[in-house]
Amino acid sequence: MRRKLAAALLTGGLTLGAGFALYPTSNAQTGAAKPVAAPVPAAPAALEPTRPAATQLPISHVVLFSSGVGYFQREGEVQGNTRVDLSFPVQDINDLIKSMVLQDTGGGQVAAVSYDSQAPLDKTLRSFAIDLTHNPTFGQILQQARGEKVEAVLQQTQAAQPGTLTGVIMGVEKKKEAVGKDVVEGEFVNLWCAEGMRSVRLADVQRLRFLNPTMDAEVKKALETLALSHDTQKKAVSLNFTGEGKRTVKVGYVVENPIWKTSYRLVLDKKGKPFLQGWAVVENTQDEDWNNVRMALVSGRPISFQMDLYQPLYVPRPVVEPELFASLRPPTYQGAMDRDGLAPTAGAAMPPNAPGRGPAEKKDARKEAEFGARLAQQQAKGAPDMNLKQGVHSVTHATELGDYFQYAIDTPVTLPRQKSALLPIVNEEVEGTKVSIYNQATHPKFPLLGLKFKNSTKLHLTQGPITVFEGSSYAGDARILDLQPKEERLISYAVDLGTEVEPIVNQPQDTIIKIKINRGLVEATHKVQQSKTYKVKNRSEHDRVLLIEHPYRPEFNLMTPAKYSERARDVYRFEVPVAAGDKAELAVVEERDTLQSVQLSNSDDQTIKFFLSHKVSSPKVKAALEEALALKAKVNATQDEIRQHERTLNDIRKDQQRLRENLKTVPPDSEAHKRYVKKFDTQETEIEQLQETIKRLQDREFKERQGFEKYLSALNLD
Repeated sequence: MRRKLAAALLTGGLTLGAGFALYPTSNAQTGAAKPVAAPVPAAPAALEPTRPAATQLPISHVVLFSSGVGYFQREGEVQGNTRVDLSFPVQDINDLIKSMVLQDTGGGQVAAVSYDSQAPLDKTLRSFAIDLTHNPTFGQILQQARGEKVEAVLQQTQAAQPGTLTGVIMGVEKKKEAVGKDVVEGEFVNLWCAEGMRSVRLADVQRLRFLNPTMDAEVKKALETLALSHDTQKKAVSLNFTGEGKRTVKVGYVVENPIWKTSYRLVLDKKGKPFLQGWAVVENTQDEDWNNVRMALVSGRPISFQMDLYQPLYVPRPVVEPELFASLRPPTYQGAMDRDGLAPTAGAAMPPNAPGRGPAEKKDARKEAEFGARLAQQQAKGAPDMNLKQGVHSVTHATELGDYFQYAIDTPVTLPRQKSALLPIVNEEVEGTKVSIYNQATHPKFPLLGLKFKNSTKLHLTQGPITVFEGSSYAGDARILDLQPKEERLISYAVDLGTEVEPIVNQPQDTIIKIKINRGLVEATHKVQQSKTYKVKNRSEHDRVLLIEHPYRPEFNLMTPAKYSERARDVYRFEVPVAAGDKAELAVVEERDTLQSVQLSNSDDQTIKFFLSHKVSSPKVKAALEEALALKAKVNATQDEIRQHERTLNDIRKDQQRLRENLKTVPPDSEAHKRYVKKFDTQETEIEQLQETIKRLQDREFKERQGFEKYLSALNLD
C-alpha cells in the first residue's frame, strides 16, 4: 500500500480528498516572505485541467463585535479559473472552517477549499514507507527497507574491499569482533549481490542510496513533513474558483479578535450642563495591514464558541471477540427596575436620636470640607471651559442591526498591522443633573460627587471609562455600563468632602400580630421591623441633592418613607435635598412577616399558656387552647399514676430479691424462713394486682391521648 501511495505521489496521479494540497503563501496576505508548505506535483489533465496562478484578495470590510470576535471580508477580481492562496494562524483555522462564506458574483462557482492538514505528526510519519517517528538509527532505517535494492559507497579500509556495492537488503544484524585487544559489538548489513551474499560493516558505509525511485521519493516526503512541522504558526488555505471572464469574488469569515472598547470625555460647564465625547478603541492584531477598509462596530454580544474541526478526530473502534468467548459490552450514556415607587403602607415610626459626635471628629471633617472648597475655587479661577466641539467630529453613523446596534465608520480606515487607533463615535450634548450619591458599602462617611446621566443621544452607549472635566479642570474618573437611548444611569467621579452622612441602625422590633390553630399546630405570625436613620450634614457652600442608596431586600416591605425615587436590582434610592450649611435626616423603616409553628401535642403547659394569654388570640382560639390544656392535663394525670404504680412495683421486686437471698441462708424449719415465705407470697399477689392496674391505666392513657390528638387535628381556628 505504501509503495502504491508513493508511486501515485511521484506520478502526480493522486488528489487528496477535498484538496489538501499545499502551496506557497503569497506575501500580500501574510506580510512575511515565508512559504507554508512545499508545492504538490501537478495532477493529471483528467483530474485538474489547469493550475492557474494565485490571486490576491485584500481585506475590504471589517466588523468588530464586543464579544471577542470580528467578521472580515476579502474582496477582489479574478480571471477565469483561479486559485486564491491565503494564510492564517493555526488558532484561527477552527473558526475559519466554522464560519467561512464564499461568493462568486460573476456567475462562477467555488470548486474547492483546501488547507494544510492537522493530522498528528506521528500518524503522518507512520504512513510513509520509512517510519522516521522515533529518530531511527542507520541500522533501524535499513531494517525497515528489507528487500529494497541499494547502492552503497564504502570506505577503503581493506585492500580487497570494493569501493561500491549494489545489492538487495536482506537484513541488519549485530556481531562481536576483535578490535585490537578489545571485543566490541558492531552492526552489519547483509546484502544479496550479483556474486552472492555479503555482510558489510555499517561503520564502513560512507554513502547509501535507494535505487528504487518510489522508495527514494517516500524518504524525501517524510523528511519534508518533518521540516514543515517545525513551522506551526501559519497554515495555508487555498480557494479554487471556476468560471469565465473577469469577475468579483468575496470571502467572509469570523475569527477571534480583541473586543473594541470605548472611552468617554464628559465636560460639565459652569451651569452643570454635560457634553459627551466618545472614542472607540480599535486594534489590528493581525499580520496584515488594513488599507482603506470599510469598518463597522457592533455593540451586541453574539454567542460565539470554538469547536475543534481542524484536528482530525479518530473514533476508537471496539475490539469484538467471537461470540463464543464474549458477551455483550455494557453500554454507557453521556439600571433601575422601578421609579417613583410607593411603599405598601406609610408608617410613622421615628428612630431615637443618636449620640453626638466628638469635637475631634467634627474638626477633621471641617478641614476636609475646607480643602474641597479651596480646590473648587482654584479650579473656578482657571482656564475657560473646555470645548470638545472644536476640531473633533463623529466619523460614524449609528443604525439598528436586528437586535444589535452598529456604528458604521463613514470613511475608509487604514490601520497598519499590530497597531491600534482611536475613532470618534460620539460628540454631542447630553442631559444630566449633578447629585451626591451615598452608599454605606462604598464609603461609610462621605457620599460621592456624581451625575444623574441620561442618554439623550440616539446612540447605544457601550460600557467604558468616563473622564470628567468641570470647566477646564480634571474632576475625576467614572465608569458606565451599557446604556440604551433615553435610559438613565448614575455615574460618580469624586468624593464629596463637603457632605457627611452618619447611618444609625436602631434596635429591631418583633411583634406577634396573629395567632391561629391549624390541625394541632399553633401558627404565630410575627412582624419584624428594622429601621435605619441617615443623618446628613452639608458643610459646603453649595446646595446638594443627595441620593441615599439603601439595600433592597425582597423579603422586607418598605414602610417609611412612603415613596422612593427609584429602585435598582439591589438598592432603593431616596432623594434628599440639603441646603448649604444645613442638616437633613432620613428614616427608612422596613417590615417583614415571619411564621412560627408550634406542635401542641409536644409542647409544655407554659408554651400553651403563653399563646392562651396573648392579646392577639381570638376568643375561639383561647377557648380551644383551654380545652387542649384540660385534655392534656388528663393525659398527664394518668401518666403520673402509671409512673407511681411502676415505682411501687419496682420497690416490691427489689424487696423480693432481698427475700430470696435470705431464704438461701435461713434454715427451712425456722420461724424466720416461714415469715419470709409468707411475705414473698403476699408480694406476689401485690405484683399481680399492680400489673393489672398499670395495664388498665396504660389503656386509659392511650384512649385519652387519642382523644387529645383527635381534638387537636380537628381544630382550624383563626
